[in-house]
Amino acid sequence: MEEHQIGWIAAIIIGGIAGWLAEQFMKSQMGLVMNIVLGIIGAAVASWLLGFLGISLGGWIGYLIAGFIGACILIAIARAFSGGLQRT
Repeated sequence: MEEHQIGWIAAIIIGGIAGWLAEQFMKSQMGLVMNIVLGIIGAAVASWLLGFLGISLGGWIGYLIAGFIGACILIAIARAFSGGLQRT
């Protein structure tokens, strides 16, 4: 089975969209650069997690979905750590 990859420019664009969608969904204020970073890293994290579960998403739409899921996970983790640090 052949795996389709997207280019780095498309990864930045789709990562930014995924990060922005996650920012809106999680009601967070991250900024443009952080949205792109969260979307790209989130896509890698979610792709790994979904692959671990035997789920494979491919192409632009799959990257967008994985980026959104991963960015939401990363925002939740960041909130957990920052919330815990602020309370002490």
